Amino acid sequence: MQKVAEELGVYMVGFDRAGYGESDPNPARSVRSAALDMEELADALGLGDKFYVVGFSLRCHAVWGALRHIPHRLAGAAMLAPVVSYWWPGFPADLAAEAYGRQARRDQWALRVSHHAPGILHWWMDQRWLPTSTVVDNTTHLPNKRDAEVRRALAADGTLQRKREMATQQGIHESYYRDMTVMFGKWEFDPMGLPEPPCPLHLWQGDEDGLVPVVLQRHVAGKLGWVNYHELPGTGNFLSAVPGLGDTVLRTLFC
Repeated sequence: MQKVAEELGVYMVGFDRAGYGESDPNPARSVRSAALDMEELADALGLGDKFYVVGFSLRCHAVWGALRHIPHRLAGAAMLAPVVSYWWPGFPADLAAEAYGRQARRDQWALRVSHHAPGILHWWMDQRWLPTSTVVDNTTHLPNKRDAEVRRALAADGTLQRKREMATQQGIHESYYRDMTVMFGKWEFDPMGLPEPPCPLHLWQGDEDGLVPVVLQRHVAGKLGWVNYHELPGTGNFLSAVPGLGDTVLRTLFC
């Protein structure tokens, strides 16, 4: 990606969202605040009237927020394996229920608490006599071979643990758990009800993703005819491990 970014003259900015790394916590953070944080950062850095946003996995709620709250500031947007909420109104109830039922029982409980009782999520995740999230524990079954191999390698050399420690400097409640309550809480809008933005949106999804149900992603793309949907066969959730995909994302956005 570095070589292609230099070729295209792309200036890339990554930052710790509220509650992550060295960024101050925001107990009131939401989908809207995530979008406004990006806008404020872009203005502080002098990135101009319009900028591009790229989101990965759970962080894509910030991209949805940008499409809802600051579409006039976006030159383009990309999402890679964006997490979906089973409670978005645009999903048929039977489709959402079936996909939800395929999740590990521990994750079903964690998601249910995140949505219906976010105030007790910290307690729920910290106790050990009721089921908690396999995603947070990095024990989720990954049906894709590359995903399983990548996670095994990252765990073996300590990368997973180091990244977790860096991310949770402000406390796991203000980072991981706050993200869960934002992502799976009650949104003030339905992504599938958004009007077409004044910029292109590209969405990449693996068809063997063990964390984000591909059937729900297909439904989102089908409901929003303006989404440029790219489904990757034989691919899981760890899209950063897909050879050449980073270059493809940049060339798609900027060429």
